[in-house]
Formats: sequence, C-alpha cells, structure tokens
Amino acid sequence: MKISKRLKQIDAMVAPGYDHIWDCCCDHGLLGAQLLSRQAGGQVHFVDIVPDLMAQLKANLTKFYSSSPTPWQTHCMDVAKLPLQEYLGNHLVIIAGVGGDLIKELIEAINRSNPSESIDFLLCPVLHHYSVREHLRALGFKSKQETLIEDNRRYYEVQLVTRTSTDNDELPLVSLVGDTIWKSNCDAQQRVAKQYLAKTLSHYKRIAKGNHSDTQPIIEAYKRVERELASSML
Repeated sequence: MKISKRLKQIDAMVAPGYDHIWDCCCDHGLLGAQLLSRQAGGQVHFVDIVPDLMAQLKANLTKFYSSSPTPWQTHCMDVAKLPLQEYLGNHLVIIAGVGGDLIKELIEAINRSNPSESIDFLLCPVLHHYSVREHLRALGFKSKQETLIEDNRRYYEVQLVTRTSTDNDELPLVSLVGDTIWKSNCDAQQRVAKQYLAKTLSHYKRIAKGNHSDTQPIIEAYKRVERELASSML
C-alpha cells in the first residue's frame, strides 16, 4: 500500500501506548490501514460522514484486515460527535487533510464534549496554520511534537498536542508560529523551512495590503523567525 509523504509523516508521529486511535475525516482509510498494518494502537477507529465511502471502506477492511491482531471499527458520523466516553483508555484523535477552520470547530466540539477524557490530537491542517495554533494555545494545549514537510510542492505543519496536564507540566504551550519546525539537521530540511517561511510571509503581506491591520502582529512574529533563521546560519 503506497501512501503519500504527508501520511507517512503523520504515521511516524503515532507513538505506542494509545488505547484508541481515531482516524478522522479518513476518506479512503489509507492512514488507518497503515496503522493497522504496523499494529500501532489498541484499536483503530475510522471516521467519516460520507455513507457510501464508509460502506466501501468497511468492505475493504473486512476483506484485508478481518484477521488483524489490532481491532478496528468504522463510524459513519460527524467527527464533532466522537463517542470517546464509550471507550475506556487514552485516545489519539487524528484530523488531517481538511481546512484549519474546520479543525478548530472539531477540536472545540470534542474538547467540550469530553472534559475528563485523556486525549491527544495529531493535526495536519491544509490551511490557516497560524489560526489553528492560536486556537490551540487559547484552549491551553501543549506541544508534544511538531514537524514541517513538503509533499507534492505543498507545505504541511504536523502537530501532536495534548490537553492532559498530568506528566506534561514541562511541555510548552503551542507556539503561535512554531518552534522546532524551523530547526533542521540537514540542508534539505533547512531549505524547506526557508521556502515555507518566505511563502507564509508573502501570504500575510498580501493580506495586509487590503488594510487588514490585524495581520501585522502575525507578520512581525514570522519576521522574528526569519531573523532567527538568518542568525543561525551565520
């Protein structure tokens, strides 16, 4: 099964120890199938709201994973209504491949409906990364891991965040512009970071030309990153 570079990175950030992994907005289920293949969690849940898509996915999973040592389940439902309280243990909720505004709505709903559950979120929005980070920070989420990748000439930020305070008191709050995504151990990743930063700054400068004064603090924040990157290369 061939999956994209983006999905490979998301898969690589799923650590052992979760009782339930929720592959939300799962589409054809490629990520969840990869998690099943490598037995990544206690149980893998596939969630999407499209009935025909989920029916076909269930048929494929039954065909290829009926004897999987990792149990799985499909849920044709709104991601905002995940039934986390019906499943004991700690949860990883993966939301990828959708816009940042929708991701914010889903996190808000899941967070509100499950106040006592142990939940981590693994997020890869298509757009509005700053807005997503701002929302996570306002909700008190802490950063466990983040990375930046380029896939098919598009850039993606992938964040693993937690709201669980136990044993995570030393973790930093989610950064508004990112922290470790700008740090690299090789020339290729450094080039990706520079190109992504330039594209991001250009985007917000274009918005600012329309007299959107609220973008100026965002521009200044990314300019600070630009200066830090420049000084680190001296």
